[in-house]
Amino acid sequence: MGLMNYLRGQLLEIIEWQDDSRHTLSWRFPDEDREIKRGAQLIVRESQMCQFVYLGQFGDLFGPGKHSLVTDNIPVLSTLKGWKYGFESPFKADIYYVNTRLFTGNKCGTQNPIMLRDPDFGIVRVRAFGTYDFRVKDVQTFLKEVAGTDHQFTLDEFQETMRSRLVSAFSDALASSKVPALDLAARYTELGEALLPILNPDLTAKYGLELATFVVENVSVPPEVEQAIDKRSAMGAIGNLNDYVKFQMAESLARGGEGGGMGAMAAQLGAGLAMGQQMVGAFGNAMQAPAAPAAAPAAPVAPAPQLLGVAEVAAALGVSEADVISSLEAGDIKGKKIGSTWRIPQAALDAFLNG
Repeated sequence: MGLMNYLRGQLLEIIEWQDDSRHTLSWRFPDEDREIKRGAQLIVRESQMCQFVYLGQFGDLFGPGKHSLVTDNIPVLSTLKGWKYGFESPFKADIYYVNTRLFTGNKCGTQNPIMLRDPDFGIVRVRAFGTYDFRVKDVQTFLKEVAGTDHQFTLDEFQETMRSRLVSAFSDALASSKVPALDLAARYTELGEALLPILNPDLTAKYGLELATFVVENVSVPPEVEQAIDKRSAMGAIGNLNDYVKFQMAESLARGGEGGGMGAMAAQLGAGLAMGQQMVGAFGNAMQAPAAPAAAPAAPVAPAPQLLGVAEVAAALGVSEADVISSLEAGDIKGKKIGSTWRIPQAALDAFLNG
């Protein structure tokens, strides 16, 4: 009995993989130098594939179900072993289980910007990020090119191995799509769907993988391009530049000219001119006295023009008297010099202010 138990322990009768990790892509059955008994039961569950490898060569591939390992069921392995009389003795082979379910929510992004020729910005650097769902499509290509002979190939290892390869394929597809940078945000879904037929043939042929979905979450441009876009948006929001300047002057006046600068100076100058006009008008009204009615006027007399002195004009303009005299001598302000005294009509001051 001891010998029979030993022999039974050296022969594999049931081969299966009960995966509860949710992150394993491939798993090699631990044979521990034991041989597979003729007629052993191979159990392959849904979303699994089982690949036999004999002496480094791919043998038979089994899909979901329960399989008895006899000559009729494994013809490729029989050919590789070169047995002429079928399986009449135990045999050894490496057995790899591959998880073919859909792995969802995997992150993908370009570490370095992609150079694009954009119709709006010319040559522009773009970075893109997204998520993708994938599954193993070709088991043998996946084992050969990606997983290798690892005892347990996990999703973390896959992301480290495939990130640069996926990003390279994604970058090529994004560059060939020729979608303007300003239109990318409105076409994320369309772009992701358009990338699938470009990415999948290359990924399946090289790595045995297939992308089920690819969702572009963000496409960004360099900071200097973002600043240019912000400035263009700000100019569009401002609209009428003249109204915007008036608004800025009013804001500066409300703050009492805090912070100085050209905006505060412009607001103060505008307020000074307006106040000057009001003062001149009030002064002129005060100076005008009602004329006493004549007993018998012979004819209507035209009112005399309102005349201002240099000091009054200087007060109205908020400048020095010397500046007013210089403007009078230069002809910028129209006035009349009587002796050593200047007289300026109110109409001439109004024309100067409105000119």
